[in-house]
Amino acid sequence: QQLGELLAPMSRVAAANPNAWFRREHTPEEITGVTPDNRMVSYPYTKNMVAMMDVDMAAALIVASHEKADALGVPGDRRVYLRGWCYAKDPVYVSEREEMWRSVAMEEAGREAMACAGIGIDDIAYLDLYSCFGSSVEFAQDALGLSSDDSRDLTVTGGLPYHGGPGNGYLTHSIATLVERLRCDPAAYGMVSGVGMHMTNHVYGVYSATPGDVAPPNAAAVQARVDATPRRSIRDTATGPAQVAAYSVLHSRRGPESGLAVCDLPDGSRTYAR
Repeated sequence: QQLGELLAPMSRVAAANPNAWFRREHTPEEITGVTPDNRMVSYPYTKNMVAMMDVDMAAALIVASHEKADALGVPGDRRVYLRGWCYAKDPVYVSEREEMWRSVAMEEAGREAMACAGIGIDDIAYLDLYSCFGSSVEFAQDALGLSSDDSRDLTVTGGLPYHGGPGNGYLTHSIATLVERLRCDPAAYGMVSGVGMHMTNHVYGVYSATPGDVAPPNAAAVQARVDATPRRSIRDTATGPAQVAAYSVLHSRRGPESGLAVCDLPDGSRTYAR
């Protein structure tokens, strides 16, 4: 139910976006209810909760210096400026992370991007959080300090399950949509985020139609703080007692196929069970 309530507003944004692949608003119950058209993919995610990459979509962005835009005659009211950004990487294996329910790289990259722009999360009017799965959105909410009852939409585009996105190409759509929004609200700030691989690669960008000082991120210091967080070792084989730390049940079109568990071992290491 929590996932349905989190994602349903994204489908509402997609339904109003003429560029979206799936222009249909879903209720929370339509997102969570398992039906022949909304099968379980990997518990607790149904088809209506996960990214749709099987789309034929494209977007384009033109990036130029201020001087080049002047030379090309780009009107001032069409320009949007990158005001802050940062990229960071979590451990490749989710099971290495001491706390699998959070992303330290998201926290550090998001904080640094906003610091470069000289703003905080309360100063951002428009958001587009990468939404390949519900966990990606929830991790970002925690990382940015967004409460579940925040009045701001979490996407201006419609999200990967509803707007659709050709893999990480979704970011070109979210940035382009944000550019259009900021052209109409030049004093406002907007932020987009991107996620890659197994919740490993994270990037945040802050934009505004109002120019300002640009300070590049201290990426090395950001990554050093991420790398300093505790990590668990992973054992390839284990026999004996273990505690299930996280699990999912994998489904095919025929139904449940197998269960996957991440298990904590008595010595503090982790292993997998299938």
